[in-house]
Amino acid sequence: MRGSTLTPVEPGGDENENPPKVATADSISDAERELYGGRLRYDQSYVRHEGPLTRLKFGHMAAALPRMVGMVLRTGWRTDRRALSGVVAAQLGQGVTAGWGLVAVNSVLTQLFADGPTADKLRDALPSLAVLAVAAVATAVLSAWSTAMSGRLEPQVERAVSARYYTAVTGVEVEATERPEVQRVLEAGKFGTDSVRSMLRLSVGVGEVVIGMVAAAVVLASLHWALLPMLLAIALPKGWGAVRSARREYLSRMNWVDHRRAIASLLAYLTRPHAAGEIRVHAAGTKLLSSYEEMSRQTEAEQRRLARAQASTDLVAGAFAGVASLACYGVLWWLLATGGLPLAVGGTAVIAIRTSTARLTSLVQQVNRLYEELLYLTDTEDAIRVAGENAIPLTGTPLPAPVREVRTESVSFTYPGADSPALKGVSVRVPRGKVTALVGANGSGKTTLTKVLAGLLLPTEGSVWWEGGSGGPVELREADRAQVFAAVGVLAQDFPRWEMTAAANVAIGAGDRAREMDRVRTAAGDAGVLDLVEGLPHGWDSIVFKGYERGVQLSGGQWQKLGTARTRYRQAPFLLVDEPTSALDPHAEIAAFEGLWSLAQEGHAIVLVTHRLAATMRADHIYVLDQGRVVEAGTHEDLMARHGLYQGMFTAQAAQYGIAPAADAVPRPRGNQSSDHETAS
Repeated sequence: MRGSTLTPVEPGGDENENPPKVATADSISDAERELYGGRLRYDQSYVRHEGPLTRLKFGHMAAALPRMVGMVLRTGWRTDRRALSGVVAAQLGQGVTAGWGLVAVNSVLTQLFADGPTADKLRDALPSLAVLAVAAVATAVLSAWSTAMSGRLEPQVERAVSARYYTAVTGVEVEATERPEVQRVLEAGKFGTDSVRSMLRLSVGVGEVVIGMVAAAVVLASLHWALLPMLLAIALPKGWGAVRSARREYLSRMNWVDHRRAIASLLAYLTRPHAAGEIRVHAAGTKLLSSYEEMSRQTEAEQRRLARAQASTDLVAGAFAGVASLACYGVLWWLLATGGLPLAVGGTAVIAIRTSTARLTSLVQQVNRLYEELLYLTDTEDAIRVAGENAIPLTGTPLPAPVREVRTESVSFTYPGADSPALKGVSVRVPRGKVTALVGANGSGKTTLTKVLAGLLLPTEGSVWWEGGSGGPVELREADRAQVFAAVGVLAQDFPRWEMTAAANVAIGAGDRAREMDRVRTAAGDAGVLDLVEGLPHGWDSIVFKGYERGVQLSGGQWQKLGTARTRYRQAPFLLVDEPTSALDPHAEIAAFEGLWSLAQEGHAIVLVTHRLAATMRADHIYVLDQGRVVEAGTHEDLMARHGLYQGMFTAQAAQYGIAPAADAVPRPRGNQSSDHETAS
C-alpha cells in the first residue's frame, strides 16, 4: 500500500514554504510508519460493521426499522413501563395535534378565501384560529412531556443494558476469555451499552417525524389524491443525499478512527507523570509533537475532502429537489387554475408539503443513525448470549467445612491456541498452616498453577480436590465456585491499582462486604502502610492517583504494601501471592515475608510465587517447576542436598552477593521460554 510523504515543518520555518502533501484514506504518513510500523487499524466491532453500513440503502433502513424500534421498546418496557408509556402517548398525541393543526389551517384559509366582507371572514375564522392555537399549545405540552419522560427513561435503559452486559462478562470462565473468538465478541459488546441510549433518543425522534408525516399525508390525501405523490417527489432527492452523505461520513470515520485515537494518545503522553523524564531528557516530547502535527495534517486534509464531497452531494440533491418542487408546484398551479382544487386547499397543501419534506430529510438521517446504533446494540446482545454460554456455574457442591487442604492430581492445562501445555501432570498439596513455595524460571507454569488453585482455570486434564473436615473431598469442576472464590485471596504481581481512595483500595479486597474501617487499619498496619496512609494530606480519603483534587502519587513499593493490605483485609484461608516484594526495599521485604509466615502460623495456607530464593529457605514445602512440570519437591535442605535445578538456581543467586561461589556447572532450567501468560513469574 503506497502513501504520500508529508514533510514536517522545520522549527522557525515558514509552513507555506514547504506545504504538506494532501493525504488520502489509503496513505501512510512518515509518523505512522515510524511510530506504528504502518497504517493503523483496530480489530473492533465497527470494522466488522463497515460492510453492512457502506451498502446501506433507504430500503434496508426501512425494512430494519420495525426490528430497531421493537428492540428499544422491549428494553424500555423492562426498565420503566410508566416512562415508556408516557413517551409513546406523547408521540401519538403530537401526531394527532399535527394533523389537527393542518385541518385547522385549511379551515382558516377556507374562511379567508370565501366570498364576503373581510370582517365577516375574519370573524368566521376565529373558531378555527382558536383550534390552531390550542393545537400549538398541546404540541408544546406534549413535546415537553416527551422530553421529560425520555430524560427519565434514557439513563435507566443505558444502566439496565450496561448492567446486564458487565454482569454477564464478569461471570465468564477465565479460560473462555483466552479464546480469541470469544474475547472478540465480549469486547465488541461494550460499544452497544452507549448505543441503547442513542437508539431510544433516535427512536423518539423517528416516531415523532413518522407520526407527523402520516398525519400530513392523511390530510393531503383527503384534500386531493395528487398531492401525496408530489410530497414524495420533492423529498426523495433529499433522502438520497442524506443516505449518501451518511455512508461517506461513516466510511471516513472507520478509516480514520484509529488515526485520531493515535493522535490523542500522542498528546496524552506529554502530560503523564511516568513519562515526564523521557519527555524532557530524551527529547521524546519533540518527536511526539512533530508526529502529532504531521498526523493532524492528514486528518485536516480528510475533513477538506469530506466538505467538498458534501457540497457536491448537496448541490446535486438540491438541484433534483428543486426540479421536483418546480414540477410539483406546476401541478398545484394547474389544479388551482382548472378548478380542481380550491385556493384555500392549495395553501394548506403548500404548508403541508414544505413541513413534510423537511421531516422526511430528518427521518432519513435519524433512521441511518438508528441502523448504525442497532448493529452495536446487537453486538451487546450477542456478547451477553456468548457470556451466558461460557459462564461460571452459579451452583455446585458445597465445599467441606472447614477446608484444610487443596490438592492437585496430575493436572494439565493448555491455553487456547497454544502449541504446548502450560502445565503437564502437576500434583501439589497446599495445606493450611503452611507456606508452600512455587519456584522456577519465567514461563515454567507457576502463575498458571496459582490460577488453577484459585479456581480461575479448570484443568484440561487431572483433578483439583478441596478437602476438609465434614464431608468428602470436592473436585473443582463440581464445586460451588462462589465458595471457592470466597476461600481464596490473590495478590498478583500486576494487581490493579484502583483510582480510588486509599481506604477503598484496601476494602475492595472484600468487595462483597460492607467496609469496616477498624479492619482496614489493622490490615494496613500488618502490611506496614498504616503510618504512610494516615500521614497523607487527606488520610484514608486521599485518592491514590494523581490528577484528582485529593490525588497523591505512591511509589511502586508503597503500592505493593497497599496491595498486601488488600489481601490481608480479605482474611481468606488460602492466600496466593505472586512476587509480593518485587518493589520493596530490603527491610520492607524482610517484614513482608515475616508477615506471610505469621499468617501461616495463624492457620492460613500461603502459596508463595517468588524468584527471591532466600525467602523460600523457610518455606514448609517447595515445588520446582520447569516447562510446566514439577521436577523437584521438598524442603530447602532436601533440594539443596539433591544438587539439582533448585540448588543450581539458589547457588547462582547467592553468588551475586558473594555468599557462595558460583558453580562451574550450575543446573539450568530445560526451557526458559516465557509465554504470554507467564512473563513475570
